[in-house]
Amino acid sequence: MKKIILLIFIILSIFTNAKEVKELQWPNGETFLTFLEKYSIPKSLYFNLPKEDKELCSEINAGISYHLLLDEDDRLKQVLIPVSEDIQLHVAKQADGIYQFQTLPISYQEIEETLVIETTHSPYLDIMKKTNNKNLADELIRAFKSSVHFRGMQKGDFVVIKYKQKIRLGKYFGQPEIIAAMVEVNGDNNFIFRHDRDGQYYNLEGKSLTNFTFMTPVKYRRISSRFQKRRYHPVLKRYRAHLGVDYAAPTGTKVKAAADGRITFRGRKGGYGNTIIVQHKNGLKTLYAHLYKFKGGLRVGSRVKKGQLIAYVGSTGLSTGPHLHLGLYRNGVAIDPLKIIKVTKNKLKGKEKRVFLQYAKTMSNRLKNSTKQLNVLIPTKLEDLHSSTPITIRNI
Repeated sequence: MKKIILLIFIILSIFTNAKEVKELQWPNGETFLTFLEKYSIPKSLYFNLPKEDKELCSEINAGISYHLLLDEDDRLKQVLIPVSEDIQLHVAKQADGIYQFQTLPISYQEIEETLVIETTHSPYLDIMKKTNNKNLADELIRAFKSSVHFRGMQKGDFVVIKYKQKIRLGKYFGQPEIIAAMVEVNGDNNFIFRHDRDGQYYNLEGKSLTNFTFMTPVKYRRISSRFQKRRYHPVLKRYRAHLGVDYAAPTGTKVKAAADGRITFRGRKGGYGNTIIVQHKNGLKTLYAHLYKFKGGLRVGSRVKKGQLIAYVGSTGLSTGPHLHLGLYRNGVAIDPLKIIKVTKNKLKGKEKRVFLQYAKTMSNRLKNSTKQLNVLIPTKLEDLHSSTPITIRNI
């Protein structure tokens, strides 16, 4: 069912008296309901949706790019609104004039390559110059923030990054995933390696570079709904997603901060009802939704400690019963909270450590050896993405 939906838009614009497809930025303060109202679409379209789809409508973030197709009278024909790197909302006007809502997968390609840079200015500026990939530059700096003093780097030191990156419509899409990286500082090599188990970075000795862990924020009776990135339901014949974990608990149950952080949102958030969002270290944030009420004395900007009371379980918004919806995001991308809460460790042990250390040793040697091939590499074929193509080695 993967389709390049924009191609459909273009065909429709030719054959249905429609205008060109517009790529726009989602306005600050706009909600899915206000969007429907703006284009005179019945709000019943939203209120008749299943609970999971209503929650997805609350995942629309200000500033994201979405695609809009209008007819000659400026009435909505179709719209595609991404709510994650895998799922987008699709609203389209049918032949009978009725609007239909769908959740569709986002089609993209994924490349895996190694970027080798001999520094001339700074890692950030050099990555930008070679790739024009701001997210990759940001992620490298974030990943090494606690272990490397970048000011000690000298001209001629190397940066090597093995990473995965999604490509969509000829552009970088979403957040890159750094698999392993090396930063040379005045001749000394520093490494990070991503662990598939929790998505966190560890060093050459198997020690976590995050320096903190998450706790379960509520005493619950059961998990009523688990994280689901993208799944095609064979009976319903449609894609479904649930970008968080639902903990069923009685109204009034205490909700505590899963980790140290700062409150960046406190208020109503669409179908999520009363919601608190807390920003943590390393690009992570947590979202607590359907709350009965907030703990007094806390506001946007307040700092909270791990385990501190921040709210109480409720059923506000579009909820079928009292529960806490917990969302966890890394650099704006939804990830499974249970993978982080249950298994993140400060240091690997036992068999897991032995396997990881062997992997890290092999990968670090490959990263170091890649610097010797700097002058004989074949550039990657991404000329349509940026004017300067990165130097890459494939499949090291």
